Amino acid sequence: MDKRPAPIRVALVRRRFLQRNRLIAALSAATIVVEAGWRSGSLNTAHHASALGRLIGAVPGPVTSAASAGCHRLLRELEATCVTTAGEVRELIGWGELIGPGDQEAATRTTDATRVRDALSARVARTPQEIARRSGLGIADVQSHLGMLYLDGAVTSDAAGWRLA
Repeated sequence: MDKRPAPIRVALVRRRFLQRNRLIAALSAATIVVEAGWRSGSLNTAHHASALGRLIGAVPGPVTSAASAGCHRLLRELEATCVTTAGEVRELIGWGELIGPGDQEAATRTTDATRVRDALSARVARTPQEIARRSGLGIADVQSHLGMLYLDGAVTSDAAGWRLA
C-alpha cells in the first residue's frame, strides 16, 4: 500500500508566480539578478525587493544581448549595485571578506588549471585540441595542465581522450 500524499494539482497561473516573487523578495536580504529580459519575472522580484527596502544587485552582460536588457534596466532605473563576483555579492549584503588575507584579485582570478578542468567532462572524452578550444588556452599549456591534473588524480586518459576522474 502506497502511503505517499496525493500530489498537489494546481494550475500554473501568472498571478501565483507574482505572489511567489513577493515572498522571495520579502525573505531575502538582497536580490541579485543575473540574467533578465526587458520584461521578466526577475525584474518583478527586484521591484518588490526595492519597495521593501532590500538591496538589489545586477550582473551586467553584453549590451547586444536581450538576456542582459533587464539587468541594465535595473542598473539604470532602480540604481541596483553592479556585481560581477561572489565577493561583491558578499560585500553588498555585508558579509565582508571571507577569503582571508591576501590579494583579492588573485583570489578571484581563475587559474589556467581550473579552466582546463572546466573544459573537461566526466562522461565524454575530449582531445587536447578540443580542451584548448573550450578553455581558451594553447595546446602546450593544456597538455602541461592535463599532466599535472593526471598526477593529482583529477583526470584520466584513454584512447578516446581526457576525462574528469
